[in-house]
Amino acid sequence: MKLDPEFETLRASFDLPEVTEDSLAAARAYEFPPAALGNDVERIDVVVPEARHVVLRIHRPVGGAHRRACLYSIHGGGYVMGSRDLDDAMFDRLCPLLGIVGISVEYRLAPETPFPGPLDDCYAGLVWARTNADDHGFDPDRIGITGASAGGGLGAALALLARDRNEVPIRFQLLDSPMLDDRQITPSSRLDDLFVWTSTSNAFGWRAYLGDLYGRDDVPAYAAPARADDLAGLPETYVSVGGADGFRDEDIDYARRLSGAGIPTELHVYPGAPHGVGAFTETSLARRYLDDQVDWLRRQLDRLEA
Repeated sequence: MKLDPEFETLRASFDLPEVTEDSLAAARAYEFPPAALGNDVERIDVVVPEARHVVLRIHRPVGGAHRRACLYSIHGGGYVMGSRDLDDAMFDRLCPLLGIVGISVEYRLAPETPFPGPLDDCYAGLVWARTNADDHGFDPDRIGITGASAGGGLGAALALLARDRNEVPIRFQLLDSPMLDDRQITPSSRLDDLFVWTSTSNAFGWRAYLGDLYGRDDVPAYAAPARADDLAGLPETYVSVGGADGFRDEDIDYARRLSGAGIPTELHVYPGAPHGVGAFTETSLARRYLDDQVDWLRRQLDRLEA
């Protein structure tokens, strides 16, 4: 998988360590360049009373949301690192641009809390958000979910769980390079020398998240959505992934299966783009990647208003 020349240039200065048991503390301590946030979004943190370890950050456009829809986001980090802070820049852009309320959930991390703990946290936050929608200025029946990397995997699992429990209607899901398949059997997942998220990091992330389930044939779909047999009844879906991302093949397959199950699905594969392409906002490829997501979100909001 040939890497785009812009990213080949950036590769030498990217120093996030490969994630293993020995390097996890260093990876968690890695500091991404701080996002320059504007004054058009107000942010508050709330604790979910029913699950006090779950913290939600609510982002609202100053002056109120116009479309009264909510985008519920799950941060990435391979199931083992990251925080709600990672979504600040995204919602600083999206909330005023689209007139929506954004909510980012802080969930417990593996290996300290393996499956189903992180998914339970995401679901508890989602239920709280819908129950308290009026207090925060959005329509409880117009909630979409999104997530990147492990957040995309949790987002796909959350959509399955919400469908099956039938308590919170999810109107759309945007899965950004989602981490879906614990089996790591696709050609792209086995490539060496991947930029940003290597096969070694991927194996560690899955081992940490699945715990005693790792390597077994009975891993549930709520843990690894690529294993789901039934994708019917899920919301409209957008899947984006880089052509130089180890998740490329599993994401393409998941989008294909969603479409085959009758789910309106849009798939974007960006040649030469590595994992986490959207974070490299100084590149033209990242700008196109993010603009395409905004275009799809805007169409979803228009659909919900029709």
